[in-house]
Amino acid sequence: MVEHLVDVVLMFEGDRQNIFRVLRGVKNRFGSTSELGLFAMEGEGLVGVEDPSRMLLEERPVDRPGSVVVAAFEGTRPLMVEVQALLVRSFGTPRRVVSGMDPHRVALVLAVIERHLRLRISEMDAYFKVTGGVSIDDPAMDLGILAAAVSSLTGQAIGPEWAVCGEVGLTGEIRRVPRLEERVKEAGGLGFTRLVVPGTVSSVQPGILTFAATRIGDVIARLGLESPED
Repeated sequence: MVEHLVDVVLMFEGDRQNIFRVLRGVKNRFGSTSELGLFAMEGEGLVGVEDPSRMLLEERPVDRPGSVVVAAFEGTRPLMVEVQALLVRSFGTPRRVVSGMDPHRVALVLAVIERHLRLRISEMDAYFKVTGGVSIDDPAMDLGILAAAVSSLTGQAIGPEWAVCGEVGLTGEIRRVPRLEERVKEAGGLGFTRLVVPGTVSSVQPGILTFAATRIGDVIARLGLESPED
């Protein structure tokens, strides 16, 4: 009831153990709630981050299994974020721990992997996080979840030149995501030279190659991760 008495509702999000904070509009009678602000907690207080994608990827590990970068969208801003996954043998009831993304989306993608890639994930503990303490709600995160999970499971690292984006369907198809051109531009601006995207036609753009994929098996093959055929 209190929310209806005010014009604007802003929310700060972020892990108290992390320096980054997200300012998100929950309600705004005078404009869009799709805007997003990223701030860093410094000694003098909160400081605005001018290049959030670059800042969030500063400590990204290179050539380590279980890590991939996703060309995501949060509000009206393209944002490159790292998704990490760790899949290990379970010694009891398998655990699912998710930080920074929708746990239901993670569960869906894991089910698709087990069904269409024939990988026994249901018997393993699975841990997922978006690094930097930010939370992302974007269907394009699906391919990041899938790639990071298979990379962790196979022990094969995804090359640092790669990024991904795309929604995963229950039948194993890769579905389109909005504002793809802006995602590609953001990835190219940060030095990524290869990007897996939904679709049937690959393309060459200044500084970056986009590789189209229609099935999850196409993504795994393109990233060089060993897996049974889709």
